[in-house]
Amino acid sequence: MTFTLQHTDPHSNARAGLIETAHGTIETPIFMPVGTLGTVKGVHTREIENDVKAQIILGNTYHLYLRPSMEILRGAGGLHKFNGWSRPILTDSGGYQVYSLAHRRKITEEGVTFASHIDGSKHFFSPEKSIEIQYDIGGDIIMAFDECPPFPCTYEYAKNSMELTHRWLKRCINYCDQTPPKYGYSQALFPIVQGSVFKDLRAQSAEFIAAQNQQGNAIGGLSVGEPAEDMYAMTDLVCQILPKDKPRYLMGVGTPVNILENIALGIDMFDCVLPSRNARHGLLYTANGMMNMKNLKWANDHSPIDDTEGAAPTSLFYTKAYLRHLFHVGELLAGQIATLHNLAFFLWLVREARQQIQNSTFVSWKDDMVKKLAQRL
Repeated sequence: MTFTLQHTDPHSNARAGLIETAHGTIETPIFMPVGTLGTVKGVHTREIENDVKAQIILGNTYHLYLRPSMEILRGAGGLHKFNGWSRPILTDSGGYQVYSLAHRRKITEEGVTFASHIDGSKHFFSPEKSIEIQYDIGGDIIMAFDECPPFPCTYEYAKNSMELTHRWLKRCINYCDQTPPKYGYSQALFPIVQGSVFKDLRAQSAEFIAAQNQQGNAIGGLSVGEPAEDMYAMTDLVCQILPKDKPRYLMGVGTPVNILENIALGIDMFDCVLPSRNARHGLLYTANGMMNMKNLKWANDHSPIDDTEGAAPTSLFYTKAYLRHLFHVGELLAGQIATLHNLAFFLWLVREARQQIQNSTFVSWKDDMVKKLAQRL
């Protein structure tokens, strides 16, 4: 993997760059749709390519390990061949599931023992096991195994958790250094900055991560319920420390406003389940604000779902009244149309941000967009 920094906005820390991987080029800033179980829920791979115009998607280590299993993925030759996605894939490490399964897991120095959410069976992830699984999945970018502390947490907990994450990172790096990838192409390891919302811990973690000299770096633990102001403060601090010549990935973030504000701070990569999850509940994002498609106000509105910039082909073809009807009657197509719309909008948003950065007009455009994006239509 290589990263080329092409342009930096003169009025902020926003950047435009290129990430080259074995499965293609990624233009940054970029949003990555989440394909937890090997698919972006409810939509076809060809739609993610052609309608959404996604350049990279995510696979989830914990979920894919449980189902379909590594035996099946190895037999297929990795996730790319299993699901028919020919572009880059990023895999998480399972670390977030360690956080989200707090009532089902036990953390030790060696790793994490957890109970499956499916059948209660016991499993164990070590840093080495996490990387081994990600090798089996075949992600172009793989994540170091970490512990994501909850919010709020004590300073002592955050410090101990950060130090454990750093020790686990060393083991991940050692495994990668000693083990060739399985499918004939390189897989780039991204370490993860932790430290909760404590400035000294975040700075310490960012300095440690930067010193490992990996091909890219991630920031974790900032989509776990903390106020947006804390997210921005921690991101700003960390971006001042992480190297400028490597991509920066803010994990699990977020809303369109969050994305634009963090691009301004120097973030290159984002992922979040919000556009697809909220779509299935009828919430659509547009350049002029958000629409709840279950509301009665759309029942007799025969205009296109969205005809502004960034609209997916499906959003131009179908009307608000029709989509509201599909939600009202519980038709599965409602979620599919809404998901395609939201993901296409998120991808348009980062493409437009990239263009504005290259034109040195990002800040004024971003400030105007933020006002619109938070509105309820």
